Parts: sequence; C-alpha cells; structure tokens
Amino acid sequence: MQRKTKSAGVSRRTFNAGLGAAGIVAGTAPFNIVRAQGAALKVGVLLPRSGYQAGIGQDCQRGVDITAGLLKEMGLPTLQIMNADTETNVDVARARAEKLIADGAQILVGAFDSGQSSAIAQVAEQKGIPYVINIAAAPPITEQGYKFVFRNFHTAPMILGGAFACQKEIFAASGDAPKTAVFMHVNDTFGTAMQKGIGAVMPKFDLPYKIQETISYDPAARDLSVEVAKAKATGAEILMVVSRLNDAILITRELIKQRWSPKSIFSMGPGWYEDQYLKTLGKLGDGPISFVPWYDPNKALSKKLEAALGKAHPGVNLNTNHVYTFEALLVAADAYKRAGSADPKALADAIRKTSIKDNVSTGPGIQFDAKGQNDKLQISAIQNRGGKLPTVAPKTAANEKVEWPMKPYDKRG
Repeated sequence: MQRKTKSAGVSRRTFNAGLGAAGIVAGTAPFNIVRAQGAALKVGVLLPRSGYQAGIGQDCQRGVDITAGLLKEMGLPTLQIMNADTETNVDVARARAEKLIADGAQILVGAFDSGQSSAIAQVAEQKGIPYVINIAAAPPITEQGYKFVFRNFHTAPMILGGAFACQKEIFAASGDAPKTAVFMHVNDTFGTAMQKGIGAVMPKFDLPYKIQETISYDPAARDLSVEVAKAKATGAEILMVVSRLNDAILITRELIKQRWSPKSIFSMGPGWYEDQYLKTLGKLGDGPISFVPWYDPNKALSKKLEAALGKAHPGVNLNTNHVYTFEALLVAADAYKRAGSADPKALADAIRKTSIKDNVSTGPGIQFDAKGQNDKLQISAIQNRGGKLPTVAPKTAANEKVEWPMKPYDKRG
C-alpha cells in the first residue's frame, strides 16, 4: 500500500523529468507543456567565426546577440543558441553540423557562405533536421528537392535582377547612363554563381552599358595590383565587383594607388558596405553603391532592430549580416510557436507555411515556395556616405537620393 501511494504521488517535476529523459518534452510533447516549462528551441548556429571570413561571421553573430529581446517583445518562444565555428571551411562546416545535431540541436541556422551552406544542407536533409539559411546565394541549394532546407535570402539571379532594376532607376534619376563596365569577382562558390548569372540575367534588362572584360581572383589574395591594373586598362566607366571584405579594401587601395577613379563602383555582394571597410578607409570609402539584400528602413521592425543593435554595439551600422541572421532566427521561433512542437517534421511543416508580414528585409515579407525559397525578396541599392549607408533605390524603400557620379579619390583631401 505504501508503495502504491508513493507511486500515485509522482510529482509533475518528476513526471516531466522522465519525459525529458525519453526525449519527449523537447521533442513531441504538446506545445502548452513545452512552454509551461519554459523549454527553449535548441538552435545550432553555424558561422565562419575564424578563417578569412571571420569578420563577416562575427558580424552575423551580432545579429544573433540582439535577437532574444526582440523575439520576447513579439511574443515568440525562447531560443537556446548552440554556436559552432565553420572556420571558413566546407568540410569543417559539415562536421560541425553533424556534431550540433548529435548534441541535440533541433534546427540549424547559417552559414553565410554558399559552399559551407550547401554542405550543411546535405547534412540537415540526411538527418531530417530543419535548416534555415541566413545568407547564401548559390541557386543549386534550393534546387535539390530538399524537404528540410529553407532559404530566406536571395539567389544569385535574384540579386542580379534586383541590382539591374535598381541601376536603371539610378540612371534615370541622375540623367546619366554609363556605356562601359569591367567586372571583377571572387572565384569562390558565390562569385562564380554571380558571374554565370550575369550572362543569363543581364540581357533581360536592356542596360545601357556593356561589360568589356571579366576578371576573377582568389578571395584570400593579399595583392590585387595586377587585377586592378588590368581592369583600369579597359578604360571602363563603371567597376562592377563581387567581393568579400578584405579584397574590397585591397581593391580600393589599389584604385587610389593606381590613380583610377571610375564613375562609380557597383558592388553586388558583401565587403564594400561593411563597417570595417568604412572605418578603415574613411572618406576614401565613400561613393560605392552596393546592390544587396538589405532592409527597408521605413519598416517598424527595422527601426527596432536598428535600435537594438545600436544599444548592444554602438557605432555599428545595421547591415545584411544582422538582418538576415535575425530573420532566420525569427523564422525558427515563429515556426516553433505554430508547430507546438520541436519535432523536426512538425517544424519543417510549420516553416513551409510561414507568412511573416512584420519583418525587416526589403520586400513584402517572409514566405517560402515549394522549393523552400523566399522568392518575393527584393534588392536595395545603398551608398557609402560619411560612414552611413542610406538606401537610394528602390523608391519604395529609399530614404536618400543617390549622389552621382562618385567623387574622384584625388579630390577628397
């Protein structure tokens, strides 16, 4: 009798502990039970925190750092962040993704780079764990028929199409259309995808200029004097680039050294708008226009995200790295709330039905097509100006007018 009474008096804490040991509370328990215990969704965040992309990975981490308070304000569940360093290496990214899952991650987020993200996507699909890509533009990632992989970021053709549309808007606003351009790009997965995309997308936009030459280079290169000299020799009015942070700085210094001031620099990727670029070059960093996945400064949540970043990291400009990392975590939290479970299939089904209108990125909101791609995202044109990054196109998201042409380097004092 005593044994029976003891058994019948099992506490709620003991019962739930037993469920937890069996993997039920964190997995398939009803949502009200999970939330009653304050259980957080375990999110494995993979970023290149070391290696030549370390600066960008660390910047993405700032987006992670400011997310918790905003999610709470929005009434969304708590996330338990499990960080991993990909070391800017595809093989390491794959291994770290496997380890995060083995350690209990219920969803993965990352990893900025297309090559690393492709490797993580393969692991996530094989293990049946949802993966929300924060930043990675190579089209094949969402062309594999994956059921657990989702991308709230532009593909290379989307970036190019949006960039060309914004360029035409800028040419019309300035009353000046260049006739020639030279294209320099990194030879990594992203840069190569962009190079291939230009040939397919550019003819559809009837642009006024022609690309006279295409020059590729290693993103880990420490000297780009030969490549810049080759670009200068074309006499092109516009320098188009697909870069990373370090090489963007190298290219700019070579432009100054070789006394070449193009009419404008058009960047379709990271590097040129990053704080380290702006701080390193000062006035010499003004002028370039980046056509990138960005945020709409007129949206209410954008202002809250910008304020949160300013409080946590004074002097740091809100950028792509913060915005899309935040939105990837927003997708995870929103799906967890609607799924009522951390079960991988339930989470994946919830992500597939995502419809977030109160967001930050330029465009109508966050939703995914049958391939797991948010195909409604739009590109913004931002211009380096006195250490700030005003949006100059499209008109629907602009908060400043474009300054055209770029002021020559030798006239900046």
